[in-house]
Amino acid sequence: MKLKFLFFILFICSTVLAQKGTISGVLTDKDMNNEPLPFANVQIKGTTIGTTTDENGKYSLNVESGNYTLQLSFLGYETIEVPVIVKENQTITVNRALTAGGGVMLQDVIVQTTVSREKESALLLEQQKAVEIKQSIGAQELSRKGVSDVAGAVTKTTGITKQEGSGNIFVRGLGDRYNSTSMNGLPIPSNDPEKKNIALSLFSTDIVEFISIDKVFSGRMYGDFAGGNVDIVSKDFKGKKFFQIEIGSTINNNAVQQDVFNLQQGPSKFGFTNTAIPSNPFNAFTFENSLNPESANPIGSNFVLKAGRSFSIGEEGKLSLFATASFDNGFTYREGLNQSVSAQGAEIKSFNQKMYSYNTNSTGMFNVGYKFNPNHKINYNFLFVNSSSQVKDEFYGFIRDIAENDNGLIQRGTYTQNQLMINQLLGSHKISERIQFNWGGSFNRITSDMPDRTQNTLFFNENQNGYVFAVNTTSDNHRYYQNLIEDELASTISFDYKFKKDTEDNYKGKLTVGYNGRFKTRDFEATQFNFKIANNQVNTVVDPNNLDTFFNQTNFANNLFTIETFSGDLEPQVYDGEQNINAVFGLTEYKLTSKLTSVLGLRMEQVYQKVSWKTQLDNEGNQNSFERNEFLPSLILKYELNERNNLRFGASKTYTLPQFKERALFVYEDVTEVKIGNPDLYPSEDYNVDFKWEFFPKKEEVISLTAFGKYIKNPINEVTLASSTNDISFLNTGDTGHVYGIEFEIRKNIYEFGSENQNKLTAGFNASYMQTNQELDSDKVRDETNYNINLTNTEDSFSGASDLLLNGDVSFFKEWKNEANIMATLSYSYFSDRIYALGTETKGNLVDKALGTLDFIAKSKLNKHLGLNLTIRNILDPTVERTQENIDRDITVLSYKKGVNFSLGISYQF
Repeated sequence: MKLKFLFFILFICSTVLAQKGTISGVLTDKDMNNEPLPFANVQIKGTTIGTTTDENGKYSLNVESGNYTLQLSFLGYETIEVPVIVKENQTITVNRALTAGGGVMLQDVIVQTTVSREKESALLLEQQKAVEIKQSIGAQELSRKGVSDVAGAVTKTTGITKQEGSGNIFVRGLGDRYNSTSMNGLPIPSNDPEKKNIALSLFSTDIVEFISIDKVFSGRMYGDFAGGNVDIVSKDFKGKKFFQIEIGSTINNNAVQQDVFNLQQGPSKFGFTNTAIPSNPFNAFTFENSLNPESANPIGSNFVLKAGRSFSIGEEGKLSLFATASFDNGFTYREGLNQSVSAQGAEIKSFNQKMYSYNTNSTGMFNVGYKFNPNHKINYNFLFVNSSSQVKDEFYGFIRDIAENDNGLIQRGTYTQNQLMINQLLGSHKISERIQFNWGGSFNRITSDMPDRTQNTLFFNENQNGYVFAVNTTSDNHRYYQNLIEDELASTISFDYKFKKDTEDNYKGKLTVGYNGRFKTRDFEATQFNFKIANNQVNTVVDPNNLDTFFNQTNFANNLFTIETFSGDLEPQVYDGEQNINAVFGLTEYKLTSKLTSVLGLRMEQVYQKVSWKTQLDNEGNQNSFERNEFLPSLILKYELNERNNLRFGASKTYTLPQFKERALFVYEDVTEVKIGNPDLYPSEDYNVDFKWEFFPKKEEVISLTAFGKYIKNPINEVTLASSTNDISFLNTGDTGHVYGIEFEIRKNIYEFGSENQNKLTAGFNASYMQTNQELDSDKVRDETNYNINLTNTEDSFSGASDLLLNGDVSFFKEWKNEANIMATLSYSYFSDRIYALGTETKGNLVDKALGTLDFIAKSKLNKHLGLNLTIRNILDPTVERTQENIDRDITVLSYKKGVNFSLGISYQF
């Protein structure tokens, strides 16, 4: 009897199993030349049976035999319904191309509601599906918010702010040294000898597909990271061929109100200049550029050319080409207080500063991609950026020991030219259903030139009734040349292996192993020519706007002044850097339950850094190096509460490297500060944890809340040394520091109306609240270095960290049937008080005061070819202010207004 019952059960089971069939296929994007469409929804209508397509647009469903309606959908695309008949033990193939508009009427296909395609929604869907904790901002959102460069883009995301005047990006209160930058997943070098990361303002949003911000470390990333990694994903052309031209003009109301807008002579208006160091300056006055200012018309302009096309090659091959070239320039002017004071409030230097600025950016990018078939693809990316900054500063006021009757004048002309060249070759190959192979390599070069920076120090002599030269130190009047070349090779290789299928024929696990290599060298040299005024000329009256009448070959030959260098010859001050990182990593992604997925990672890095120098502080030359092996574990968990709610957790260990210039015994002099390197500086260790809840109520909408914490061992700070010259250096100022806080984000469609949602009102808001704290130990610095400091406080916040960050925007979009539309956005950003520099010698901290900015952006398409746009930035024009928090009172040390920027542009697409 038992045997019969067993046979009966087996018969029933086999019958049930035999009645199942399979529906499989590939979904593609018709508007993108049938590129695979990942994360699209595949559903059996009227049931809970469904799945999503993988990264190659493939899907598979096991269902019982019968008649069904298959629903194929993707956010912002048409929903397609396909009747199917499933038979037992048979596989039905349903391949379809989804589109964002225009309608697709095929036999046995029902086309439902069509809405406008929305890139933001696609990125939100990717965020929802991904296991990693990430945040992205796409080209469409950048356009809507009127963002012109990547620096502006990242500050629109949660927990990120930009430091006024320096370009430093702070992620969760952590500055430049704690962050990293990459392009298409490969690292890129810095353009600034003092910085770890390249200035994100160099990257125009014209080259950007989207920007990914990773605040949680995973094993694929380089371990020199604690705040965030910004990955710039360049445009990869898909879709119909096009050619577009844009032209525009910009003005700054401060700049256009000046009767005369003065700049130094020499630099090209297009930002390309080649000024060489004089060949024999000790025997003849052979400097190329005049010291006299020249006037400029402070109206900026810009143009952009874009083109893209793709070609089918053979049955499956496809070649895609995209190119863009752009140039823009702009003028700004600011005037206000700039001073340094003692702990008692006594003035050291106190100026009314007038700053005239002219900036350019020339960008060219070319991308070519070839897809052999759906499983194999290679891409080559080339990017060239030439940026220039021309600044003429005039400082009027008090200079201790030189001009103590508020009659001093320092003129400083600074021109900086940066050139970045990026070459990348990347490949992706699906070897089999289980195995994926990805690789990439890059060669990057950055050159940064500061040719012929000039500085002259004068004071008004009442007895002579005119300006005369100050002769307090030999460097009061000088010309300075600086050159940096940094080359970097990077490579990446990874293998993905999927394993263990579930009952729905989906793989539960994926193992990833790989290698990263990063090898960079830096050559830096600087030469300063100091002009020593002859004793019999110290009372000679000169015209500050016509210094060529004094500094010329005739007066040089007559010994009215002499030219010196710190070394006594033409040999420059130099420092060289070498850094090699070899890394192997492994990641295991596994679906522990139907709702819980984990990613366990381990990364091992071998780090070598060497810095050598020969400078005015060490004429004999020296070098310093270290080598470390870093073991960096990471864990990421994702728990799907339901289709719309996710819980995420991340924990990791990382580290923070000092930069080349921070460890080189080199001096860099600015008007109000002097910085010197510290060869004894060493890396910090970072421990990170994140917990995030996110809710996706509807398409294009998200609500999220994140709690995070960071523990940092041996944090690094810029601190003023206890010395007669009050130099600033880079020091491990304490044993520990920590950061903790919460982040909130909401994106909401407030109102949609009209047929096919042609009118829409949307809003977005994000906020961050954080607390930072670090130990400050002067004895630790004295024990570990040759320097001496006297920190005012024994603990304090991190520099650059605001307690509160806010971003908000409201957008209105209206579309007409002739492809005309208009979009208007009002956006606001705010940061609370933050420390600029830690206090020493009983002086209080320097604090940047809270600031809010309001922008308005309007973009319209008059038809499918012609577009207009208007941007007004910094509408409120608040006062930028920095104070020194002394014991008795706070003293304002910096105060100015940036002015309001207006931009008007027109575009035409052929």
